[in-house]
Amino acid sequence: MSVGLSALLDDIAKLASLASTSLDDVATQAAKAGAKAAGVVIDDAAVTPRYVTGFSPARELPIIWRIAYGSLRNKIVILLPAALALSFLAPSAIMPLLMLGGVYLCYEGVKKLYEILFPHAAHEHEGSLVAPTVESATLEDQKIASAIATDFILSAEIMAITLSTVADRSVPMQAFVLALVGLGITAAVYGAVAIIVKADDAGLALARSSTIGSLKHRAGCALAKGMPYFLKALGGVGTAAMIWVGGGIIVHGLETFGWTAIAHFMHAAGAAVAAFAPVAKGFVAWLVEATISGIVGIVVGMLAIPAMSYVVSPLWRVARAYLPARAQT
Repeated sequence: MSVGLSALLDDIAKLASLASTSLDDVATQAAKAGAKAAGVVIDDAAVTPRYVTGFSPARELPIIWRIAYGSLRNKIVILLPAALALSFLAPSAIMPLLMLGGVYLCYEGVKKLYEILFPHAAHEHEGSLVAPTVESATLEDQKIASAIATDFILSAEIMAITLSTVADRSVPMQAFVLALVGLGITAAVYGAVAIIVKADDAGLALARSSTIGSLKHRAGCALAKGMPYFLKALGGVGTAAMIWVGGGIIVHGLETFGWTAIAHFMHAAGAAVAAFAPVAKGFVAWLVEATISGIVGIVVGMLAIPAMSYVVSPLWRVARAYLPARAQT
């Protein structure tokens, strides 16, 4: 009896050790995937605050919560099963889809630069696009629906990047990592967005509750006045991250399919410049490679703008007009 109990306890200990190792592996893979998706995450955090602009402070957190819930539903209910099915049925399609998402990131990033440099042409470009039809009762519902639609694209890219990181792992491991990344990134992004959006209110409250001229009063005023500039800076970082990440994804995808010239040049340039750096050689090499990825992203984004105006949008307009007609017959 004691021998059987000892054997049972030994088996339980082995299972516990195996489970612990598996959880550590899941956490490690999730951390790696999250790091690769950092650029998309930054852009997600930079884009979302604009959807609560113009609403009363009392509605800001409820709106963010509804967007966060929609984002989590996108990742867990729709994108996670789709990613697993893709990994099982058509793993060779992961990289092309990832590159397509990279093109979208480049397009969105360069479009923002285009709006700054050529506002009139950018307005014409926006007018040529097919606007999504959103049936909502209120402006708040429309904003939330628009935010969730934008988040779906960014979430799809995050999940695709995550899947590419664990493509050689078992299906349960892929599912755990995808779920962990989806939950973690959603919590991190929308938690940060909530803090950012309410920071100016916190600054005003601090300034009003303290003596004029005191340290607390000055800190509150600085926080309230500084947040608009911080949001602009965050938007700039998000735009740069979109272009850099999108360009990097495309370069890596081309390398995977045998087009290695850009990747080899990028690595060689990074190593060559880093050789002259007295310190932080690894950072210098990364900065050079990121810059080249950004240049690739800008070129791809510039090509994507006319493609969206003259190819994608007209085709989508025809498809949208044709599909309802087919459904009625």
